[in-house]
Amino acid sequence: MQIKAIKGFKDILPEEAKRRRKIEDKARKIFENTGLKEIRTPVLEKTEVFARGIGEHTDIVEKEMYTFIDRNGESLTLRPEATAGILRAVIEHKLYNTSPLLKLYTIGPMFRHERPQKGRLRQFHQINVEYVGSYSPLADADVIFLAYEIVTSFADPEGLLLEINSLGCSKCRPLHRKDLLKFLENNKKELCKDCQRRAKTNPLRVFDCKNEECKIVLKFAPVMKHYICPDCASHLGKVLDTLEAYGIPFVQNPYLVRGLDYYNRTTFELVSKGLGAQSTVAAGGRYDGLVKLLGGPELPGVGMAIGVERLLLLMEEKGDERREGLFIAAFGDEAREEALYWIGYLRKKGIKCEFSLEDKSLKAQMKQADKSKARYCLIVGEDEIENEEAILRDLETKEQEKIDLDELPEGILEKIKE
Repeated sequence: MQIKAIKGFKDILPEEAKRRRKIEDKARKIFENTGLKEIRTPVLEKTEVFARGIGEHTDIVEKEMYTFIDRNGESLTLRPEATAGILRAVIEHKLYNTSPLLKLYTIGPMFRHERPQKGRLRQFHQINVEYVGSYSPLADADVIFLAYEIVTSFADPEGLLLEINSLGCSKCRPLHRKDLLKFLENNKKELCKDCQRRAKTNPLRVFDCKNEECKIVLKFAPVMKHYICPDCASHLGKVLDTLEAYGIPFVQNPYLVRGLDYYNRTTFELVSKGLGAQSTVAAGGRYDGLVKLLGGPELPGVGMAIGVERLLLLMEEKGDERREGLFIAAFGDEAREEALYWIGYLRKKGIKCEFSLEDKSLKAQMKQADKSKARYCLIVGEDEIENEEAILRDLETKEQEKIDLDELPEGILEKIKE
């Protein structure tokens, strides 16, 4: 019997691993330029971390978490999201004493038992950012900027839509909740069973429903923008002004909510117009009460997550994967001996450089060069050795030029780096 990967868990093969590494490298560079520090938390936490942090009546906690009892009788859970675990680490190690504003990021796998489909796996990967310690709306805008900067590095901005909303605060939310509950009770017969359940446990989540009949009913439901207090309105206004200063286009969506209990005030989603049902590429918002809820001091926070699998789909859609590096097609003993020196030199200079381990024909080596996705191929054989020149071929433009052997390998270094 052939053993296969578990449903919803996939092998990341070399070509995809390369694209993922490209995303991760770009994200790290952007984060380091913005002063963020990396944190790596365990993929396994006590279930309490997520039940308290995410909310016991969310779909994630009720239906999607991978939870089990270990040999010591303790309930453990594979992390379904990053924020709660990062804040647990911040509290446990008192990281809030090291800086008035913690700017942290992590990149890694998350786990949810959902129905697998394109762009949604049971083991999926996220890029997460958390700012802990600031009530400033500039922090919200900065986090959104980071999400937008990373996603637009790999996707066409024209195909993206940034939606933003305010969920209010403890001053203005109770009145909205009261009226929303009344509306849901009066219209419960027109709502699906999931919305009827959410109306009792997590009423804001009804706005996440994908049922078309529910969407029609909910168009008439009370929304937060009609209840928002002056402080929350001012906070949102400053976030929007900052996004305009950053040159990031957005639309306000009064029906936008998040599926986690800990959000307040700013919430946002970066949506792709071409991904279908799984269209959210990045999302996040403010969570001012979460650190205290998890047992820490009264500290505000704001964060975001980017779905790596969704971003990979956008990369494929954009189709701009570039060739890079050099392949040396050398045939004949003398040419291969020279090539080994060039390869060693170029690799030490940080150039991606490949060659055939077997002494194959030129045609076979050219095929190998094309499959390697190298940008250039340096061709050298007996004739080239005799004429004291090699041929440098651009595998993207198909143009080629002759290079004197005594100029190698230094003479092609700058060209390959371009």
